[in-house]
This record gives sequence, C-alpha cells and structure tokens, in this order.
Amino acid sequence: MAWEPRDPWGQQGGADPLDDVLNKAKEQWQRMKPTRGMKSIVLVVAGILVLSQSVFKVEPDEEGLVKRFGDVVRTVEPGPHLKIPFIESVVTPKVQKLHRIEVGFRTNARGRAQIVPQEALMLTGDMNILSVEFIVQYKISQAKDYLFNVANIEETIRKSAEAAMREVVGKNKIDEALTVGKAAIQMSTQELLQTIIDEYRGGVQIATVQLLDVNPPQKVAKFFKDVASAKEEREQLINQAHGYRNDIIPKAKGQAAQDVNQAKGYAQARLARAEGEANHFLQTLAEYKKAKNVIGKRLYIETMEEVLSGVDKIILDSKAAGNVLPYLPLDRLQKLPGRKAEATP
Repeated sequence: MAWEPRDPWGQQGGADPLDDVLNKAKEQWQRMKPTRGMKSIVLVVAGILVLSQSVFKVEPDEEGLVKRFGDVVRTVEPGPHLKIPFIESVVTPKVQKLHRIEVGFRTNARGRAQIVPQEALMLTGDMNILSVEFIVQYKISQAKDYLFNVANIEETIRKSAEAAMREVVGKNKIDEALTVGKAAIQMSTQELLQTIIDEYRGGVQIATVQLLDVNPPQKVAKFFKDVASAKEEREQLINQAHGYRNDIIPKAKGQAAQDVNQAKGYAQARLARAEGEANHFLQTLAEYKKAKNVIGKRLYIETMEEVLSGVDKIILDSKAAGNVLPYLPLDRLQKLPGRKAEATP
C-alpha cells in the first residue's frame, strides 16, 4: 500500500491549508491596497502628524524643558521651537506664576476656609496652644529641579512650612504671636523654609509667608479673652498712673523751683539789707567817734521818735508839769470831742 500525503487535519490527498491561508491573505491585501489618491492622503496626514509632533510653543510665563527618553537634554526660552517627533517631549512649567499653598486650613469649592487641626495646632514657648493658619507663596526658580528632584513638591513645601512654623512659634511667647511679634514670625519662618527647600534642591524661591489667623483653640478662646481683658485693664490703669505722674511731677517741680527762687530772693534781700545796715552802722560809728555828745543825742531823739510815733502823747513844760496831778487822765481828755489838751513851753 503506497503512502499518501496527509494535511495537518488528517485528510489525505488534499492541498496544503497554509497555502490557502496565504493566498486568501494576499487577495485581501490586494483588495485593501490604497489607490494612488489614497496614498497621497495618507502621506499628507502623516506629514501633518509629524509636523505637529515637531513644533511646539513656549508661552511668555513658561520655561520649556525638552526630554529625550525621559532625560532633559535642553532648556528653551519662550517662543516657537522644534523637537524630534515621537522621540522628544516637552514640559512647560509656569516659572512666572506665584503659586499658593495653604497650611492649617483648606479652602473648599464654595470659597469657605476649613481648619485642619493636625496642621494648625502649635505649642508656643511659654507652653500655650495656638491655632495658626497661614499661606506660603512661591515661584519656580529652577524648573528642572522643581519637576524632577522631588516627587511631590507641593506636599513637601506644605510639610516643610508646617515644621518651620512650629519651630519659630515654639521660640516665641503667646503674647508675641498674638500681637506685635507676627511680622518677625513670618520673616523667620520664610527664611527657615527657604533653607529647608534649598537642602532638598526643590528649585523653589519662597516669596512670602503670611499669617492669616492666629487664635487660641475654640475650646479655650473664652478664657483667653478674659485674660486679654484683664491685661487691657491693667494697661489702662498703668497708663492712668503714668498720666497722673506726668501731671503731678511737673507741677511739683515747678512749685519747688518757685519756692527755691523765692528763698534765694529773700536770702539776697536779707543779705543786702544786712550789708546796708552794717554799712550804715559803720558810718554812724565813725561820725559818733568824731562827736559823741551830738551823735548820742541825735540817736536818742531818732529812737524816741520811732518809739513814740504810734503812741498818744502830751508835751508839757517842766514848770507846768509840776502842777499836774499824777492821776489826771490827760490822754482821755485829749480824745474827747472838741477838747484838746496842749501846753506850750
């Protein structure tokens, strides 16, 4: 019995099925083969596709980074540029835009802020708790570092800002954080945050750190208000005391200066008067030594004139005086109306 060829399906004497499949595929390709006009359309579409993949534009506020197989090969300035199609790709971060990151709160779609306690609650240097909400604004300084050195740069900035703020607030007292120390806290946090980001080589320039809301936690806010009211009252009393002091001290100093001046004037007057009396006495003494009897009588007369100037007196002749009774009230008679007791020598 002679051997007969069999096909792969076990049939004898048939044609090769593989040849049939190839023939059918060839016939189908001939039917699908584009005509000359179709070839032109395909070429035009392919050219447009290649051109679209070759040309790109960088906006004025952007910086273009051209990547080839995932590696940055060059950086381009704003404007139109070319690249190798299907091989090179371009990323264009906005380097002039001021980016904003919220720390301690989040703004929802309705524009309302919602606090994030795990970020906002911080401990001050005098062991008080504050709820601190702030924003960080930054620009891209090195686009390549910003895109490829840190996996999630915004979350890194947020966590770094939170850590920096916690450190700065922890070095300040609560009164400083609530009142006059806010500007210093913002500046110190910005400097510390910039140092941290530079260590990560994040390619970011921190523009500002701005405190939006610094308050005690809601549960103890009432007690903080009571303390603040007490401090305000204390300051008011201190200011009143300072005002009273500033009012009374100048008056006392003025009165003291007036008394001192009056005392000095009185001393000078007394001194001048004493010197004048002394000079007068010395002059009188000199004249007295020249004529003791005359000067003595003159001094006696002047003294009696001074002593008797305010006393009622009657002058009698020595002869008439001998005839007057000792008890005669001559002074009373002189005071009677229409009477005048006089005696001529």
